[in-house]
Amino acid sequence: MEAQTLQALPIVLALEPVTGEAPLRLSFTRDEAAELAALIAIDLRELVPQVESARLALAGALFDQVELLRPGFPIWATLDELARRVPRGHLENVVAFGSHDGHMPAQTLEPSSDYDNAPMRLLPLSLLAPESLADELSSEIEVQMVGRGEAGPRTADWLMRTLGIQLEHVRYFSRNDLLALTCVQYEHANLSALWSVLETALLTPYREQSALSARGLSLQYANGQVRAQSPSKWLAAQSDTPAERSHALAGIVFELRQYAALLDAHQISLQLQSAGESTLDAGDNADYLLETLAATDPELESPALFAHEAPGLGVAVITVAQRQTASHSRILAHAYVLQPRALGPLLTRLTADYGIAAELHALGQIVLDESGQLSVPSTLLH
Repeated sequence: MEAQTLQALPIVLALEPVTGEAPLRLSFTRDEAAELAALIAIDLRELVPQVESARLALAGALFDQVELLRPGFPIWATLDELARRVPRGHLENVVAFGSHDGHMPAQTLEPSSDYDNAPMRLLPLSLLAPESLADELSSEIEVQMVGRGEAGPRTADWLMRTLGIQLEHVRYFSRNDLLALTCVQYEHANLSALWSVLETALLTPYREQSALSARGLSLQYANGQVRAQSPSKWLAAQSDTPAERSHALAGIVFELRQYAALLDAHQISLQLQSAGESTLDAGDNADYLLETLAATDPELESPALFAHEAPGLGVAVITVAQRQTASHSRILAHAYVLQPRALGPLLTRLTADYGIAAELHALGQIVLDESGQLSVPSTLLH
């Protein structure tokens, strides 16, 4: 069968608009997609003549790179599946999929409006090549697109007229080129550890991968998930002054917020490594991480909720605690707030879990005990 004799080679057309401009829309109609595919086919034949022996498949939609770089590469997988259904030789071996009545032929091919302000838009392409040609064609694509990957002037002009924008650059990349570009971007943003686990999730999801964040937080990828070291466990290993430790913990929460947002965009879940019960509530889309440290002691007063705050972060951590003695508290849980929108759902969850009123005591700072661990002022427990 065709699906067994054709090998998919993923590529992409990258559009870089002039700063401040954005496409009027993110998808092309069926007729527009067919016009664009014909122009792209001419470009690719000039770059790599062997393309003539492969089928070109195009998804007429513009994506952000996080949408393309997800485990299993679902956008390319969907494009390949649709293309294989079209009889070989149909439409001169070029097949394009565009929108009809405002919808693409598969939900996976619908771009998200979450990335409207992306500085680069990407149009996914695939070459379905006979197995006997695939290795040679793949190698030639990698070489030619790096050095000569600019789209032809007719293709660039068509895109600018159709989208109503000016484009700085329009060029072809292999998927490997896109991965390399993303790696450089993340490393430049001091997110090398994130890229290390993300690359494993994308290319070798059956492997495990460990990394240390820029601030020394341990990360581990396994079984489709990234697990981060508990900030409280990280804090226990620090030896700075209390003020320095508070500042460092705020940095860790900021880092976790970056990681959670990017991993969520790449559709990879983030959880905590902990000896206790640590969960990422799937219903909250990476909005908070909850670490349960101890059970409620029925002999003590009802638990109370305390908000640790830090400049630039707002509420960074919510601690659940019971008054134990006049000067000590029993810490039940810490919830690390990864999105401001998490506060409402998080308070709802904690008040339900602990059977208490939704009263949050604002601490105005990150409070640590004499041993340098997250705590709460004993006076507020009276």
